[in-house]
Amino acid sequence: MRLVHRLSQYQRLYQQLGNAPVAVTIGELAAMFYCSERHARTLVQQLQDQGWLSWHSQPGRGKRASLHCLKTPDELRAQLLQQLLQQGNHQGALEMAQLDPQHLQDLLSPHLGGQWQAGSPTLRIPYYRTLEALDPLTLTGRAEQHLVSTLHAGLTRLMTGNPEPQPDLAHHWQISDGGLRWRFFLRSQLRWHNGEPLTGQQLLQTLEKLLGHPRSQPSLSSVANVSLPHPLCIQFDLHLPDYWLAHRLAELPCLMTHPELPAIGAGPFKLALNEPQLVRLEQHAGYHLQHPYLDTIEYWITPDLPITGADASCRHPVRITIGQQDDLAQARPVQRSMSLGWCYLALNLRHGVLSEAQGQKLLMLIQQSGLLSHLPIPNSVITPSHEMLPGWRIPSQRIEEDVPLPARLTLLYRPPVELETVTVALQRLLAQHGCELEVRYYAGKRWQSEAQIAQADLLLADNLIGEAPEATLESWLRQDSLWRGILTASRWQQQQETLREIQQLQAQPLRFERLQAYYQQLMAAAIITPLFHYQYQISAPPRMHGVTLTAHGWFDFCQAWLPPPVDEAPTGAEPPCA
Repeated sequence: MRLVHRLSQYQRLYQQLGNAPVAVTIGELAAMFYCSERHARTLVQQLQDQGWLSWHSQPGRGKRASLHCLKTPDELRAQLLQQLLQQGNHQGALEMAQLDPQHLQDLLSPHLGGQWQAGSPTLRIPYYRTLEALDPLTLTGRAEQHLVSTLHAGLTRLMTGNPEPQPDLAHHWQISDGGLRWRFFLRSQLRWHNGEPLTGQQLLQTLEKLLGHPRSQPSLSSVANVSLPHPLCIQFDLHLPDYWLAHRLAELPCLMTHPELPAIGAGPFKLALNEPQLVRLEQHAGYHLQHPYLDTIEYWITPDLPITGADASCRHPVRITIGQQDDLAQARPVQRSMSLGWCYLALNLRHGVLSEAQGQKLLMLIQQSGLLSHLPIPNSVITPSHEMLPGWRIPSQRIEEDVPLPARLTLLYRPPVELETVTVALQRLLAQHGCELEVRYYAGKRWQSEAQIAQADLLLADNLIGEAPEATLESWLRQDSLWRGILTASRWQQQQETLREIQQLQAQPLRFERLQAYYQQLMAAAIITPLFHYQYQISAPPRMHGVTLTAHGWFDFCQAWLPPPVDEAPTGAEPPCA
């Protein structure tokens, strides 16, 4: 970009000459610019025409001229970045921002949050880490999951605050043959993000791929065949009734990507730019449901930079602050909620070092010690768990004191960062009871294999719960390699039989009741125990509206909106209403 190059040249000049008038020859300038004297004259004239410097030359070769740098490089960067953003030139803005990585956060701060740019409502979010590849079948991060559910549609969809699957690419579905045949009727005039018509044949191709993929196959294990009896009808024939199917098709692994171009979806936003420093979403003009109110959403990623003040919360995954620098003082929590998901402790029975009774003893010690209530983590961030889901009470462990713990145990844990404090507290607690706890850390956000799990007696991690909590917990038993890794062969077989029995129950209350009963068994045996929930919070200045928390602790990009820049409402005006 020519402008970026010119600013870089001016910065070099300013660093050597400063902001006071100096006497300099054209030859000296050419040396500073690493160019010919002729080109140096042209460049100085261009910089003067732009008002960046003043230049008064004297006739004669070798004569010194007066040069005065009128603006600092920081001032110019801020000015030019503003112009580029106003023009909607996000690629140019990214290049401009990268010119000075040491001051990137200061440079970006005035432009973060909700603003109208190039006549469109835009939301810019500072983010604390580089994002994973946005592939529904491989990603693990919570932010990525939220992004992908915004980019891609499914045959069904889970909407914020509603546990029941809603129509998406399919406008209705029909169940027949005692739950063995499901037909999903597609909307007409569907479009991919690239403008290409979305066809039933393309969805069939994607579904056939999902049937064999290790990430999605567990969700579709009851599907015997997928067919297209009509261009606008997808048919699933099952070898076993599965009344969770509409929920499963709304899950992340079953979202519909283009069969040949998997980065392209059909969700409310499309991916316009995906760079390490900037991820940009733009509204999908051909979206088949209600269009979002925002036109553009940008993630500006600054992982290596210190963030202070109100903006620091964006470094914590459960604290999000929306707003530009001038707004941060006014930012207030607009929504709080306790996550239905939790960080958990799992007992590896398959490893054979801990017995079930010893696992129960360990949990009893944790419960009686009050360990979770005294962690060095703010109460505003976590809350000790008393229930797995509302009404699913965690049982109190009671075991005889003469059950000794093993002399040595191994614990494997993974992010989030708060779990390190749990491991330290557990080490101290178990040491008081003659048990040495070796702690190992795994940086990934998803267990990789049974072999990995076999390395540990205890496992510490978190489990996200989606908009449909019961369906999410059922899928967790199917999809997570944790279970095959920690359960004995007989317990694993029992689990599979239980899941098959539950999925065939047409009445949803019965499915929920049976699933709860099975989880109560797991908790009673100390095989899985929720430890604490996160307290999700979103803060925003008064001018941001429609900020609604999702089950994963982000906010619904389709509901947020920003009033256009009109005259301020008179004092005492009523808030906007729907």
